[in-house]
Amino acid sequence: MQSSLIPYPLTRPNNLASIILWECLEMDSEKVVHNGGCHCRRVRWRVEAPRSVVVWKCNCSDCNMRGNTHFVVPATSFELLGESNEFLTIYTFGTHTAKHTFCKVCGITSFYTPRSNPDGIAVSVWCVDPGTLAHIEIRHFDGRNWERSYGQTSISSFSQVKNDKLE
Repeated sequence: MQSSLIPYPLTRPNNLASIILWECLEMDSEKVVHNGGCHCRRVRWRVEAPRSVVVWKCNCSDCNMRGNTHFVVPATSFELLGESNEFLTIYTFGTHTAKHTFCKVCGITSFYTPRSNPDGIAVSVWCVDPGTLAHIEIRHFDGRNWERSYGQTSISSFSQVKNDKLE
C-alpha cells in the first residue's frame, strides 16, 4: 500500500523541527468542525473530523477522471446545510452502491456516498474551507481492481463511529 504524507496547507517539511511537528499532527485525532462545499457555494455542509485526516486517491474510472481525493467519515458526522439539497443531483453506475452527488449549477462533487463505505460520506478534501485541516496523509486505493484493494486496505473502517471528542 503506497501512502504519501502531506501537511495541509503547508509544504513538505525539510528540517527536523518541522518533521517532528508534522509527526505530532499526524497523531491528532480530536475532532473539529470543518465547513465546505461546491465552487458556486450553493451546496454547503459541515463535517466533524480530525484536523489530520487520511485521504484516499482512487483510480477507478469515475475518481480518476475527476481527480477525486477524499476522506471518509460516518454519515452521522456529516450535515448538509441550508437549502443545499435543492442543488444536488446524483449519478450512479456499475453496482449503483456509490451515490455520486454533485452540484446542478457548478458540477462539483464536494461529497458523496462511496461504494467502499455505504454507511459513510466521502468528503472531497479540496472542497474543505481553508483553516481547519492541519495535515493530510494520502493513501492510494486501486479502484480498477476494487475487490482486491477493498480487501487489502482499511478503508471500510473509516465510516465507523468512534468516540473522539469534539474540540
